[in-house]
Amino acid sequence: MARLADRLPENAEGDLFVDRSCIDCATCREMLPSVFAPGDGFSFVRRQPEGAGETHRALMALVACPTGSIGSSSKGGVKAATAAFPERVADDVFFCGFTSEKSFGAWSYLVTRPQGNLLVDSPRAAAPLRRRLHEMGGVSTMLLTHRDDVADHEHFRSEFGCERVIHRRDAAALGGAAERLLEGEAPIPLAPDLLAIPTPGHTPGHVVYLFRKTVLFSGDHLAFSPRRGRLAAFRDACWYSWEEQTRSMERLLDFDFTLVLPAHGDRFRAPSPAAMKDELRRCLSGMTSRG
Repeated sequence: MARLADRLPENAEGDLFVDRSCIDCATCREMLPSVFAPGDGFSFVRRQPEGAGETHRALMALVACPTGSIGSSSKGGVKAATAAFPERVADDVFFCGFTSEKSFGAWSYLVTRPQGNLLVDSPRAAAPLRRRLHEMGGVSTMLLTHRDDVADHEHFRSEFGCERVIHRRDAAALGGAAERLLEGEAPIPLAPDLLAIPTPGHTPGHVVYLFRKTVLFSGDHLAFSPRRGRLAAFRDACWYSWEEQTRSMERLLDFDFTLVLPAHGDRFRAPSPAAMKDELRRCLSGMTSRG
């Protein structure tokens, strides 16, 4: 829980605040940039939320914060904000909220489908979220994009009996055997509506997952950058090989999708697969121009 005594001085005066425990994961800023702003290694409340809608969204950011660094002096509305997760972002795709400090606030997604629900990367194993997952049909498969975002995978495996899918080159992060290991760099069909696409670069075993030829769960491979105004990869967060990440990005031009849902950074929707390919080419141009 955020401590009023540790409230950052940069916060706007009022009920909502960020304290000194903030790790600058940017979850709150991505959820509500009109209220939360970047500081020097932290986020803060640039202005107090206005109206019921913005206040509710700010409290959802409070719930999603991986370190409990956002506080509300009144605490009113937090129960409703907690109940708002998982939050629908597209058809049968939901943002789980409840991000984990173990994965530096990476976003996790739930996909509901008759043949079994998918959990893309691991959220925090918070009791309210686990109850909602049961109500929404449980979790059949956990798709892990890479070693950084496995967080509370063991808890979800134990509670839901879900199969964990990860590339062999990143599997050591699980601390034990995964139920399904991916191999090589060729695309791997996991179901008629689901394709695993190995994208080494950010880590050796990074994988993106393509759902229904529409949604790309991009992990830490690709996200929209408001500062650059385009899709981007981030060289300062590339832990393995920028050259391989560039080649992996080029291979994405072979696939059709219109929505990118990253673990870190902003989501991006294009009006058509062709428009998305144009955006990928812009991203590649930026990657190669940086050497």
